[in-house]
Amino acid sequence: MNPEMMRARSRMVTLTRDFFLARGYLETDTPALAPSLIPESCLEVFATEYVHPREPRRPLYLIPSPEIWMKRVIAQTEQSVFQLCKAWRNAESISPIHSPEFTMLEYYSVGRSRIDNIRLTEELFDALALPETPERARPPFRVMSMAEAWSEFARADLGGLSEPEAMRAACRERGLIVSKNAAWEDAFNILFLSLVEPALPRDRPLVLDQYPSGVECLAADIPGTAYKERWELYTDGIEIANCFTEMADPGAVRAYFGSQTAKKAKALVPHAVDSGYASVFEHFPPCSGVAIGFERLMMVLLGKKRIDEVMLFPFETFFSR
Repeated sequence: MNPEMMRARSRMVTLTRDFFLARGYLETDTPALAPSLIPESCLEVFATEYVHPREPRRPLYLIPSPEIWMKRVIAQTEQSVFQLCKAWRNAESISPIHSPEFTMLEYYSVGRSRIDNIRLTEELFDALALPETPERARPPFRVMSMAEAWSEFARADLGGLSEPEAMRAACRERGLIVSKNAAWEDAFNILFLSLVEPALPRDRPLVLDQYPSGVECLAADIPGTAYKERWELYTDGIEIANCFTEMADPGAVRAYFGSQTAKKAKALVPHAVDSGYASVFEHFPPCSGVAIGFERLMMVLLGKKRIDEVMLFPFETFFSR
């Protein structure tokens, strides 16, 4: 327990709250538990239950993100909102940049686009920076499309790899092992994580913009293209933030839920799916949101190499007492 780090964390939490409050964002304080969740095949959740002395037990789940609650606030208020809270992801490796329990910063900007949120996030970095913050963690951000990154670092035309076999062949041509029946998204991830992500520039924060539509998510499509209004922010090679312009189409949200629910059939921790979530978007304002792993943000701004250096009680210490 490092008092100096406790003070640094307290300072960043306070400055973050002041930053958004000064810009008119409402601070939300949503539940840590939910009876059902958004199905996301890329992550596992923590399950628990409510035990009543005279009634049947009721399953509950720790939220992997406050998104499921915050979107309801936006639909009802049509206000820009932010929140700092704990989030939980099961089966998560414990590593220098991963922890099953962590702090999430989420902010949703009503009436703004993903491009507006690039500028807002630059301003947030400026507000939180310290004298010791390395130049590689300071704005201005470099912006590169996913297609540009694939062309430069994998020598691949992403737009020409829209079919599963084309993506699998691109992997094999580069010496990567891929199943002959791998789905398009699985083959995409193999090539991206093996060749593109490790080669991304590290001299300053990098916004990797316009993810292909084949990577399922709740981001809006960019009209007339095969890409989505989504970016991720990398700092010193570490993914720090994820941004969507919200899809806000109830039918498309239901289709996403159907696809992801099928993929989660083999989940280590099954969970109930929020069947009413799509109705949130029947009257939803134009909106773009950002999710940031707060410990990762602290780590890069303080020039640290591990998130456990900025956590009061790192997850691994739970088992060493």
